[in-house]
Amino acid sequence: MQNDVQQQILKAFFIVLRPVARILLRFGIGFREFSEVAKAAFVDVATSDYGLRGRPTNISRVAVMTGLTRKEVRRVRDKISDGEAAVGIKTTPMSEILHRWHSEGDYLDSTGRPAPLPFAGEGNSFSSLVRRFGGDIPPGAMRTELKRVGAVTEASDGKLTVVKRTLHPAGAHEKLVVGLVHAVYPLAATIAHNVDPGREDESWPQFSAYSQSIRKNDLSRLRRISTDRLSEVAESFDDLLMAYETLHESDSSENGTKTLAIGVYYFEERDAAMENKW
Repeated sequence: MQNDVQQQILKAFFIVLRPVARILLRFGIGFREFSEVAKAAFVDVATSDYGLRGRPTNISRVAVMTGLTRKEVRRVRDKISDGEAAVGIKTTPMSEILHRWHSEGDYLDSTGRPAPLPFAGEGNSFSSLVRRFGGDIPPGAMRTELKRVGAVTEASDGKLTVVKRTLHPAGAHEKLVVGLVHAVYPLAATIAHNVDPGREDESWPQFSAYSQSIRKNDLSRLRRISTDRLSEVAESFDDLLMAYETLHESDSSENGTKTLAIGVYYFEERDAAMENKW
């Protein structure tokens, strides 16, 4: 029987899962597929977070915690071990080049902004940038693709100027996967961290501003202002993270690295059923 706290938490998850259900249904994914992924998440967390003496939680305890049978826990564990439940988002060569063009001192001008680069030649050039950070991609092919997606422009003298800081995924499903992994996951993980009783003395920043009394006629103006201000904030944090990446780049392998994310977003309620419900 659920207590009041558990009921409140589950009601909150009902609110959170409405947009999740909307996304899944839009992509033709039903409850059975979602249920399988949810099982894997429960089993994985119960296995890794609640072990004793540094060892994974045994199957019987995972079954007790999750409500699944031991047979089901074993099946899901085997699936996880085979890598079927893993999701990985890798940086593309184009994204890496844009990132390095904005962060590596050799390719910045006196103001700290990405410098226009000759395609080739002595000294720092677009070709040297690609050879250093583009893997085995030929510089010519990289130039062609960056121009095609509108990330760089080429002047009459052959110099290349970067005009985009990031590349947005091409397809709707790619945008969804990147958004879930790089935005929804960090926010959910931050919330999970901050409500952990064992971490009360080391909470992470988590801020938001909201109102339920904005006139509809003001939405477009607020959306425009929010876009400008959030872009400035996001770019300032991106500059900060890139500065730390390059500051200690030489000793990162010795001291190890950790993943860090800082997110900002704009939202307005479009779900009529949820208006004024949260």
